Amino acid sequence: MIGANKLVYKNNIVCQKIIHQRYLTNKGIKDVNYQYLQRSKVPTMHFQKSLPRLPIPDLSKSGERYLKALRPLLNDDQYEKAQQTTNNFIAKEGQVLQELLISKDKRNKHTSYISEYWFDLYLRDRSPLPINYNPMIVFQNDVRPEYNNQLIRSTNMMISAVRFMLSLREQILEPEVFHMNPKKSDTPLFRTVTGMLPEAVSWYGAYLFKAFPLDMSQFNGLFGATRLPRNSKDEIFRDPKSKHVVVQRKGNLYIFDVLDADGNLISPLEMLGNLSKILNDETPAAEHPLGVLTTQNRDEWAKHRDYLEATGNGEVLNKIDSAIFNLVFDDDVINDDKKIILKKYLHSDGTNRWFDKTFSLIVTKDGVSGVNFEHSWGDGVAVLRFFQDIYAETTKKPFVHPDSKPVDSNISVQKLEFKLDDKAKHFIDNAKNQYKAWCDSLSIDYILYEGLTKGACKKFKVSPDCIMQLAFQLAHHLIKGNFVGTYESCSTSAFKHGRTETMRPCTEKTKAFCEALHSNKRSDEELRGLMAECSTFHSQLVKEAAMGQGFDRHLFALMKIAQDNDMPRPEIFDSYEYKFLNKSILSTSTLSSPSVMAGGFGPVVSEGFGIAYSAFPDKLGAAVASYKAHNDSTQYVEALHKSFIDITKILSG
Repeated sequence: MIGANKLVYKNNIVCQKIIHQRYLTNKGIKDVNYQYLQRSKVPTMHFQKSLPRLPIPDLSKSGERYLKALRPLLNDDQYEKAQQTTNNFIAKEGQVLQELLISKDKRNKHTSYISEYWFDLYLRDRSPLPINYNPMIVFQNDVRPEYNNQLIRSTNMMISAVRFMLSLREQILEPEVFHMNPKKSDTPLFRTVTGMLPEAVSWYGAYLFKAFPLDMSQFNGLFGATRLPRNSKDEIFRDPKSKHVVVQRKGNLYIFDVLDADGNLISPLEMLGNLSKILNDETPAAEHPLGVLTTQNRDEWAKHRDYLEATGNGEVLNKIDSAIFNLVFDDDVINDDKKIILKKYLHSDGTNRWFDKTFSLIVTKDGVSGVNFEHSWGDGVAVLRFFQDIYAETTKKPFVHPDSKPVDSNISVQKLEFKLDDKAKHFIDNAKNQYKAWCDSLSIDYILYEGLTKGACKKFKVSPDCIMQLAFQLAHHLIKGNFVGTYESCSTSAFKHGRTETMRPCTEKTKAFCEALHSNKRSDEELRGLMAECSTFHSQLVKEAAMGQGFDRHLFALMKIAQDNDMPRPEIFDSYEYKFLNKSILSTSTLSSPSVMAGGFGPVVSEGFGIAYSAFPDKLGAAVASYKAHNDSTQYVEALHKSFIDITKILSG
């Protein structure tokens, strides 16, 4: 009897589950397993409360690090003057500013000392967003050619992106954690133990596993957000309850709901149907594509946007601003041409873009896919995590397939219509012409060097990142014969509201190596010794920057605190050496991942190079952008190739 009762009980449970699922289906509530990309046992923001705060470095230490960064850039007289200016600052007004900064930081324990100033820096800059600020990252193609179909790939990416967002909204997206030893800490035990700990001490529990939770505050800025142009200072608009996406094709804009009335993700075939309708729309290319206005100087775009709103376009602009994100259909065929990829995803012609959106997912006719993202709201850590997660799902567990048929039900596509008078059409035409001239002034090239790999660098006991940065210094020295301000971005996301710190890879060590190599007066053995010194010092600088012990953000915050308190601007910030160091002729950044085919960004100064790079398992790669009036990216790439060969020869002995 007991066994029979158990069987009846189990059957009742099964029946209840079937009835409940049918009820959910009839009510329009979808399978919960379809709604979410992840269902983490540890809540998304579980570690946020106990994250360590970004430290304010010791003033004298920042002075020492600053002078070390200046040493390879200045002659003896310039350096002596820099020492005097720096020491005066540290002994006098720097002490007062340091106390004010520490006091302000103590009053704002919910954030970091740099966060407010860094947002302000971005939002006050009046430069246009594309090339200057918006980076791009391109996905590797799916290894199955049939899944690179434009409609199939974009549908799968749309579904996975919204599932990522819904997981984030429900706080069941896996927290971002850096595991020192993943085999020991990236485990169910780690999640069980840390998940049971109170939020106020959860970070310390992770630390005992030698795992380091990262700041997740930027993730909420990924969706339903747009940077709005405003006079003098932009603002970031966010709609946390957005249900629709915006889609661009041929300069036309469309919207449709990806969430139903109950907030559930529409079915894969419904998503396929909506996107199919847009791709099959025979509306000709927009004669006056509004998106090109997002390529303008921010004050100019703010003035034009005010006019558009005043002439009856406010509601339609709000639909773009509040969209979850932007999907772009491009009619181009890439055919694996890397130069076309870089130009297409970095800037294009601007007619089929909306650079103000937090990010745009761009898919070409042959299914090459990538993102272009606005930078003020956040950094590469959040974007790369999103990028990797949707790539993994779309290539391993896609929801639509080449034989999937779109359904006609629940199609909610609306084409956005704008009221454009002659004045509006005129400034759109002007923006097109200005942007074309700007893009034509760019020189873009790339290098993929297979003679050295990430693993080989480690085998030779040198940092792969150091080897890349050393090659950049060698290439510039080979062409120009000098050493310049060099910027390497380093994330400080191990701290609450951390952003980035500058790592200064042009050092006395790298200068000595470059000069020794190009003078042809040192043996390979001596050069290997110099290279080992470069690697050791480089790794130390990276560690200091990642731990909030750089000097750039600290000095910048001291400059801002002086402004906040209406104090005289310290001499150090107007000095030749400070300006020279911060003129980033070589601006570099890396986002390495197996899911990344390419990345890129523009030069940050007219005379500079924008260098996005990666050390891959089978090669080293870099994309280089510069302005033709000042530099030739192809010439730099050729010098970089020679530098890689020289380094390989020295390492291999």
